Amino acid sequence: MGNRITGLTLGKATLAAISLAGLLFLGGAPGARADDCQKRIRRADHDLHKAARRYGWDSPQAAHERHELIEARERCWERNHRWWDEDGRRWRSERDWDEHDHDHDRH
Repeated sequence: MGNRITGLTLGKATLAAISLAGLLFLGGAPGARADDCQKRIRRADHDLHKAARRYGWDSPQAAHERHELIEARERCWERNHRWWDEDGRRWRSERDWDEHDHDHDRH
């Protein structure tokens, strides 16, 4: 009988520890999500520039990558109400990007 009570107490303590660890992990999630957003936007911006160099700014490939960049920004905005401006190298808290904000890069 004593082992059963000890086992139940140990089980409850383990469950409480796991729950606390989960809360601590989720508490750090916004920072992790922001890092993920920054990484996604940086990658999408890089891919757009790469496609533009290879195929031209008006190519279907560049249009696809431009769309991917817009989607990455939208996703970050929906989750964090901010987005990473790769050209400005800063977080932006206004939803003020433009589909054609890379048009100035045309040569």
